Amino acid sequence: MTSFPVSKFAAACAISAAASAAFAHVSLDEPAALANNGYRAVFNVGHGCDGSPTKAIRVSIPAGFRGAKPLPKAGWVLSTQVGKLDKPYTSHGQAVTEGVVEITWTAAARENFLPDAYFDEFVLRGSLSDAAGPLWFKVLQSCETGAVDWAQIPASGTSTKGLKSPAALLEVIPSEAVGHQH
Repeated sequence: MTSFPVSKFAAACAISAAASAAFAHVSLDEPAALANNGYRAVFNVGHGCDGSPTKAIRVSIPAGFRGAKPLPKAGWVLSTQVGKLDKPYTSHGQAVTEGVVEITWTAAARENFLPDAYFDEFVLRGSLSDAAGPLWFKVLQSCETGAVDWAQIPASGTSTKGLKSPAALLEVIPSEAVGHQH
C-alpha cells in the first residue's frame, strides 16, 4: 500500500489555494503541482468586467509549461497561437523549439457570453518541466464592455496581495517533495 506523508506539497497546496481564492478573480482550480508531471489547468472565471458579460478568454502559456492543448468548449470558438518557445526542451530525443504560446476561447455568439452573475471554467493540459517554482499564467478577459488583463506578477515571491489584477499562479513543487513509502 502506498501512502503519502504530509509534505511540502500538501502545505504548498493549502497555502496556494488560500492565496488564490482570496485575491484572484481568474484562478487555477489546482494551484500547485509536482514538477516533471502532467497538469490539467482549470481556469475559474468568477465574474465579468464591472457587470459586463465575458466574451473571450486568452491564456498566455508560461515558459516551463510544455505541450499545451486546450479543451474545446461548446458555444465557444477555440484558437491557438504557435510560436518560438522562450525555453526550448527535448521530448523523445527531439528538440522542441516551437509550441502553443497562447490559447483563446471566444464566444461563438452573444447568447454564449458568460454573464457576470455566473462562473465558468476554461481548461487546457500539458506537462511541467523539472524546474520547481512559480509559473504565472497571464489571462486576458474580454467582455462586451471593457476587459481585465489578469497579468500582474509580484516583483518577488508569490504573494499577490496588493495587486489589482494578478496573473493565475501555479506553484510547481519539486517531485522529491512527496515521498513513496510501502
